[in-house]
Amino acid sequence: MAVDELQAIIQRCQILEEADFKGEDFNLFQVAGQKCLEDGYAAQLLEVVQNEKNKVIIKNMGWNLICPLVRCILMYKQEDDNREHCLKILDLLVQLCNAKELFLGLLEQIEQTSGEQVCKTVMLLLQPLQTVLFKLQNKKAYSVGLSLAVIMNQLTPLPVPYTKQQVQEDKLGLCQCCNAVVDFAKPFVSEVVKNMEKSSDCNDTELKEELLKFCMKSLKYPLLTAQLDQLESSDEHPFRHFATEIIVSALCSEFPTIGSRENLHGPVRCQSWENKEFADIEQKNSAESLACLSYLMFVHYFGIDYFPMVFSPSYLLQCNMAHIEVLLNSNVGFLCSVLLRMEDNSLLHQYLELSNFITVPQRKKSLNILQLFINKFDAEGKYTLFRCLLKTSNHAGVEGYIIKNIKDQIHLKVGDNNWFTGHHLVSLLDLVLLLPDGAETDLLQNSDRIMASLNLLRYLMIKDGEYDNQTGVWTMLAKIEQNFLKPLRVGLNMSKAHYEAEIKNKKENRRGCSNTVCSVTVSGEKLPAMTTEMQLQVLRSALFTFDLIESVLARVEELIEMKIKAVT
Repeated sequence: MAVDELQAIIQRCQILEEADFKGEDFNLFQVAGQKCLEDGYAAQLLEVVQNEKNKVIIKNMGWNLICPLVRCILMYKQEDDNREHCLKILDLLVQLCNAKELFLGLLEQIEQTSGEQVCKTVMLLLQPLQTVLFKLQNKKAYSVGLSLAVIMNQLTPLPVPYTKQQVQEDKLGLCQCCNAVVDFAKPFVSEVVKNMEKSSDCNDTELKEELLKFCMKSLKYPLLTAQLDQLESSDEHPFRHFATEIIVSALCSEFPTIGSRENLHGPVRCQSWENKEFADIEQKNSAESLACLSYLMFVHYFGIDYFPMVFSPSYLLQCNMAHIEVLLNSNVGFLCSVLLRMEDNSLLHQYLELSNFITVPQRKKSLNILQLFINKFDAEGKYTLFRCLLKTSNHAGVEGYIIKNIKDQIHLKVGDNNWFTGHHLVSLLDLVLLLPDGAETDLLQNSDRIMASLNLLRYLMIKDGEYDNQTGVWTMLAKIEQNFLKPLRVGLNMSKAHYEAEIKNKKENRRGCSNTVCSVTVSGEKLPAMTTEMQLQVLRSALFTFDLIESVLARVEELIEMKIKAVT
């Protein structure tokens, strides 16, 4: 019987000195104790552990019971007496066992768990582990860091709840477990903060660093992918407590100064990026973690009360542009939130000297707030941004959008702003009123840009009389005709002739085979397989686009002819 075997081992070891315990004694104690638990004799094992005479034995050998204890606790139901006995045994082991051995035993159990048991095991052992860590005087910082690292390594493979239903169900217990882990770390954070308040020369540097590592890991997982606004009331989201504690309790007291009062205005390089402490943090942690930190602070306002609010919105935008670029693949809310803090026309043009201010608005997922971005720059900034995007975007839709904005700026500022009149505008129009490949340009692929350019030119000719010529459009008329209008007319004629011929061929060849499936290439791209009738619809749509372009081109040519007649 397991209880009898355990009692025999206990009686033999009670008469031995601590130094006389052998490896065989440890093995026999572990096997007998495990068998007691598995056979349902947890109450008898509890009596053995509670017996004062066995204190030395439990101190040296008790940690071997951690593995079977955890297994039994997770197996038994909440109302089972055996489970209650096992929990009491675990509490006693934490009080009586050698702290170092018990620490290793607890971590080993966390490391060995997997799948659905991960969160249950972690939550079961957090309190015992915390108690043991406070007993460890030597290498306490290392032990805290190792504990947090092991826990996060086990949690990271688990999927983060995404939908409202997933968050509410929390099947694997990840939300609950993360909150338990951050509560586990709070006493160590409080210890560091308390020591920092007592002395500026805090000797808890190692512990601070280990806690910061944990915070950075937590920002990348689970907070980077957590949808904190998924629920109807964002306050209900279980990760909000987690995020608040991570940022407020740990990072805000540790995060280096974002800038200085001397740098409140102007596009100087952020002092935080030159701060050695910040550089060390950035080197040790991923860009995603730092980006998530800024996102949570400036979009969800976690820890915002701890952030110095003396900085100008443009300075905050500058500091956050690198983080915004990191997050744009999944979220444009960060950029939008920062931009909304700023007044229109307040962002100085010098900020465009920073590469992020050019690359970010060209990202596909940031196009829906491109207008908001444009609005924040001063006139010279808008002008510079337009030039840069026209040269580098290689996207007809973006270029068309920029050209429309040029027209809007001319409409607003004629006679009031020299950046969109005279020689500055002429220089800008040189980039707008041309065809990249002359008459060979793919008109269909570039239709957005071409239509925007023609509408701008038509507007200028109507708005600016030839004698006023504030925009300079009449001065450069010969160049416009040579680089834009004439090649566009030739290109249109060729394109329309080609597509009309294609339509004629399709009609002649279909002859009762309208359901024949084949492919067609439009604007250099092979379209999915389609029937002849579907191909005809595509070709007709292309012709319709050419007709639209031609109608505006004809109106521009008419205006030019009218002006020439008026002059002569």
